Amino acid sequence: MEATRIEEEEPGESQHAKFLTFVLGAETYALDIRHVREIIGMQKITTVPDVPPFIKGVINLRGKVIPVMDVRARFRLPLRDYDDRTCIIVIHVREWSVGLVVDTVSEVLDIPADQIEPPPRVAGATSARFLDGMGKVGERVRLLLNAEALLGASGEVTL
Repeated sequence: MEATRIEEEEPGESQHAKFLTFVLGAETYALDIRHVREIIGMQKITTVPDVPPFIKGVINLRGKVIPVMDVRARFRLPLRDYDDRTCIIVIHVREWSVGLVVDTVSEVLDIPADQIEPPPRVAGATSARFLDGMGKVGERVRLLLNAEALLGASGEVTL
């Protein structure tokens, strides 16, 4: 898989409703496109000792060392072997760049603000802390992720 760069929109264009969607198992998740820098194929990941289990290690991306998080592991979903559809979404939050390993990338969606609802409150559900909302797309629902919460309270993944 070749790298795909996500182009920035022109000033004045609305970005708040654009999301990159990706799949983990049977669910489709979405990230605000403002955080997405590029999509790359799987690469050699160098393991780093004594990190949380969802941090797979680091990659060298054009001379910059970037931590890599397996989003399945972060969400405590069953792990699976990486295949030719598995890819890394490189996101940038605050001053941090992080690679997110996902099963596959789907598409870029426009979701109007009036089609976004707050995440439901479910007792005992810790995964809701990663959600910004629920985007309604036709009859489907897309889980809108909060990139900062995904990376940690301060927006960084600590190695």
